[in-house]
Amino acid sequence: MQVSTSYLFDRASKQMVNIQNDLAKSQQEIAAQKQVLNPSDAPNQAASITRFKSVIARQDTYTNALGQLQARLDAESANLTTASEVLVRIKELAIQANNGTQGTVSRKAIATEMKGLRDQLLSLANSTDASGNYIFSGSKVTTKAFTEDSKGHVQYTGDQTRMHVAVGEQRTLPLNRPGTNAFVRVVRTNPDNSEQGYGFFTAVDDLIHGVDNGVSSEMQRGLTEMDALHSGVVMAQAEVGTDMKVVEQQGAVVDDTKLSLKLGLSNVEDLDMTTAVTNMQKLMLSLEAAQSTFAKTSQMSLFKFLG
Repeated sequence: MQVSTSYLFDRASKQMVNIQNDLAKSQQEIAAQKQVLNPSDAPNQAASITRFKSVIARQDTYTNALGQLQARLDAESANLTTASEVLVRIKELAIQANNGTQGTVSRKAIATEMKGLRDQLLSLANSTDASGNYIFSGSKVTTKAFTEDSKGHVQYTGDQTRMHVAVGEQRTLPLNRPGTNAFVRVVRTNPDNSEQGYGFFTAVDDLIHGVDNGVSSEMQRGLTEMDALHSGVVMAQAEVGTDMKVVEQQGAVVDDTKLSLKLGLSNVEDLDMTTAVTNMQKLMLSLEAAQSTFAKTSQMSLFKFLG
């Protein structure tokens, strides 16, 4: 069987080109530190990489949601803490005013301080978060939680709807808190033994009215109602604290999930640099051998054999 010089030449040339292509690809992989440069190189592996990245991106949205929720809870906690302190001070003043030794002038002075504290409470109830949304308006975040009319009457203008945000594959948490969950109503018994509810600020205003005008019955009732108002704020503080703990725990779960996913992604995407460099060196040696063979083949001719 005869083998032509052109056949040997072509085979050596193709071998050298193939090795050059493999070497170029190896060098590109090392430069990018990735196993797959183009999806067509390894379709199944490329699909796995895409899936990993999609799930990791979804985990990132959960992390962002938890961050926003934490900021919201921080704002709620700070405002409720201050509201609790203000209510304690109002009760102290009411006890002081209800003392029989207080005169009209001193009681009116006490009432003046209580009015200032009441206005501070209203400001706290209408506080906003970093985005300018009202914290205690339920889902009506662009509407003040409590509005005051020209006569000084305050009513709740938010709603009772609680919005939820996804913080995990199977987990949602409430994003907002209705104002009436913290600034609670009080129930009074009418002379006919029927019961009627009154808003948080109505109860505070009635107590201040009793102090300002020296009405003992209003002061006594107001002192009892102050305990209920304060309990409502304290309970809301406890709920916020519980939510904060849940956010912290869920954040740890999401972080662990992302770490596991990133390790999985690294296994299918990142290049083993030691193996890659070793392979590149082998290809370089193979290329040198192929080039040497090609050089020798290209010098062969029938006349040299006849000479």
